[in-house]
Amino acid sequence: MSYTEAQKKASIKYMSEKTDDIRLRVPKGLKDKYRKEAEKRGMSMTQFIINCVTKEINDT
Repeated sequence: MSYTEAQKKASIKYMSEKTDDIRLRVPKGLKDKYRKEAEKRGMSMTQFIINCVTKEINDT
């Protein structure tokens, strides 16, 4: 099944309306470490990072 132009347009619209983009640069090797830790926990790397930041904010 291919990705239609309408699906592409809907995805772009959703992303622009419902999400913010944050770029994160880390020292070499950390990305892989974060990805592996996220996989161990059954989540995406993005969700893992969001959870860590949220926990840090809530613990302060």
